[in-house]
Amino acid sequence: MSPSRRPTMQDVADHVGLSRQLVSIVPRNVEGASDESRSRVLAAAKELGYHPDQSARILRSRRSGQVGVLYAMRQPFDVDLVDALYDEAERTGHTLVLSTVGPRRPQQLAVEELMRQRIEALIVLTTTDPTGVMTGLPAGLPVVMLGGPATNEKHDTVRVDNELGLRLAVSHLVDLGHERISYIGPSAGPNASVRLEGYRSAMEAHGLAGDLLESDYTEEGGTQAARALLERPLLPTAVICGNDRCAIGALVTLARSGIRVPDRISIAGFDDSSAAALPHLDLTSVHPSAQKMAALAMEAVVTRLSTPESPERPHTVTPSLTVRSTTAPPYAG
Repeated sequence: MSPSRRPTMQDVADHVGLSRQLVSIVPRNVEGASDESRSRVLAAAKELGYHPDQSARILRSRRSGQVGVLYAMRQPFDVDLVDALYDEAERTGHTLVLSTVGPRRPQQLAVEELMRQRIEALIVLTTTDPTGVMTGLPAGLPVVMLGGPATNEKHDTVRVDNELGLRLAVSHLVDLGHERISYIGPSAGPNASVRLEGYRSAMEAHGLAGDLLESDYTEEGGTQAARALLERPLLPTAVICGNDRCAIGALVTLARSGIRVPDRISIAGFDDSSAAALPHLDLTSVHPSAQKMAALAMEAVVTRLSTPESPERPHTVTPSLTVRSTTAPPYAG
């Protein structure tokens, strides 16, 4: 076999001295091969670098087993969700097909690319619509809205309890002794209005006045909001941000201006993304559990594929709060 040629099933069969028909059933876990033959075939496939042709298998089958995922690489939590979805897809016997959206990748193009891959269902993690409402979804395809996006159509949804997450963050800071607690984040968009309402209702429940600094879900947004805080004659003693990216931007900006976190001001985020746990950030953050959300999303896909007539269901994940070193009792100086 030429080193540049991709190994085939016939190469594996020739290598172990078995028929191609017998070798073909091993990767599919079909009965008919002895344990010894199965072990020989798998060892030969590994030695030769043979991998079954997934496209050919799909063409022979009425089912592809493939689930499309529409996401954006800009949000760390989206990446965490995709990582968790891979685990759940493997557990349920599915394969993920990813397509990203971005400034140069329109949403419609990303969805069309997924449809060409013969996906059986679609999981939507993001939308480019500023309202956060996903439109233009393919008809007749099981769809699960995971995380932030909404839709005017009837689909299964998996979301975190955003209001509870903000109540946990506010209560944590109040228990530490904080009263001047500002909120940095957007007032409109995916999850934004619900998180803001959660903050306001939690502050009101504690008899405290709310304070919103409008920002988008980016480090730049957090930076601009932190600069606005620095122009005030009196800083808040704590800040809650609508997501971790926003919190990181605020944290870095305040630190560079000589405002020590948490000695002078406490900061909490939302998402508990992998970035929040980095040692140099160690950010207190609301934890939605990407693994739980991914598990519910794949369970919804499996249910929808097996019983398409079943009613669409909203699934809600209860968050917790991961406390790290960016929150402490208020500055007493």
